[in-house]
Amino acid sequence: MNYEKPVRSTANPSPLRRNGSIRRTSSLDVTWPDGGTDLRRFEGRARDLIRQVDGSDHVRAQARMTADLDFERRILAVSADPAPAQLQQLVGQRGGGHLRVFLRDLMPELIEQAHPLYLLLDDISGTSLVSNWAWSQWGVDWLAKMQGVTGAVNMEEMLAERTNVCWGFQPGFSSHNPDTRLSHEIAADGKDLRNPADPEGWHQFPESEGLSFRRARRIDVWREDAAIRVEASFQDSAPRRDGGRAALHEYILRVTLDPATLVISSLEPEPRVLPFKECPGAMANAKALVGTPMDQIREAVLERLRGPAGCTHLNDALRAPADVPELLAALDGAVSALA
Repeated sequence: MNYEKPVRSTANPSPLRRNGSIRRTSSLDVTWPDGGTDLRRFEGRARDLIRQVDGSDHVRAQARMTADLDFERRILAVSADPAPAQLQQLVGQRGGGHLRVFLRDLMPELIEQAHPLYLLLDDISGTSLVSNWAWSQWGVDWLAKMQGVTGAVNMEEMLAERTNVCWGFQPGFSSHNPDTRLSHEIAADGKDLRNPADPEGWHQFPESEGLSFRRARRIDVWREDAAIRVEASFQDSAPRRDGGRAALHEYILRVTLDPATLVISSLEPEPRVLPFKECPGAMANAKALVGTPMDQIREAVLERLRGPAGCTHLNDALRAPADVPELLAALDGAVSALA
């Protein structure tokens, strides 16, 4: 798939929920409480909300999380509700792939329970990697601010190290062009996630003013035409100084599951906002996940879509629906109880 220019058209606001569906929403909002670049505060919110066939709502589970990270993505403090007994062992860990492995081994019960808290903790890694981009929406000197912390040489080394980290950073791609790779102009209008016709369709976001960053997810699950339907969205965004929101990444993912086995029978990623024109090329490889049991998609993404075979942010979008089997079971239980 070839694009002459980057895709930059949000799908927001979110669609109305269907009766007889379950929706998981999650968000990580990042702020800089001391006004500098050293300390970032991550405030997470997540909720699973069942929309009964009669239109009434029921909360399956919800979670909150707060974590402070330094510029090196090291966790300095963390709290959560609910708070697993092992939570404080995350202090001192650094965001990245290692943190995700550590989290998986440390709190397997959260995966077994398909608890939304796991998604918030898992998202620390990706969010800590990209959230400093929010500075680009608040001043043209944002690179100078970053370089003031890391040193100019280190900044260049950091960008060079991203070569082949994903599809969009292959040699010769526009991501390596210094005039475009970090420009504030790579963003699009992100609009509001919330649909005014469905005010309960999203959980409440933390209140913040000024510079901030948000990673937000939505996962809808329902039964239709003797199949299981899943629609998931993923967006990285930040408020603009002059109002509105700018989006850096946004994907929509539509999946059909076999109702007997919960194996993926079709998978259609749709790029909505991506920074570089080559980024959508990763979608073709993602379709190789057809035939994967939904509860094994986290592992399958890591095995099959490493490095330039995948897109870092599409991979994040693909991994998140791993809890769909448990969400479906909760939906079916709620529908049966009402019948």
